[in-house]
Amino acid sequence: MSGVERGPRPAEVCREMLEALAASDGRRKRRQRDTTPDAIGMAIKRLLLESAVRADPEPERFEQWLLEQCLAAPPTEAVGAYRAMALDIAADWRLAHAAPDFRQWLEHGAPSDDARSEDDASSR
Repeated sequence: MSGVERGPRPAEVCREMLEALAASDGRRKRRQRDTTPDAIGMAIKRLLLESAVRADPEPERFEQWLLEQCLAAPPTEAVGAYRAMALDIAADWRLAHAAPDFRQWLEHGAPSDDARSEDDASSR
């Protein structure tokens, strides 16, 4: 061991992002507008995150791995939607390494102030 602390692995961060996505999906379903486009994007993001948890690519190859998933998208799917979600995941991946507060937020289940406000309102 070199004594240098390594960052989290892709599977670990993606598992935490899946939990955050589940909370976000609950809020999406309560919206008063058509959220079909949101649901499609979230489904693709969930698929990419679940695949990353299973594959657990090496951290230094994670963004390349995401690109490979986009290129391997089913022909019936929009590659642009896969690319958009992969870019979003890559940005969160980078942020999880650069911002300790973001990483802690993910580790704690990505609590949301608006979710707490909704819980408070429903208990009245």
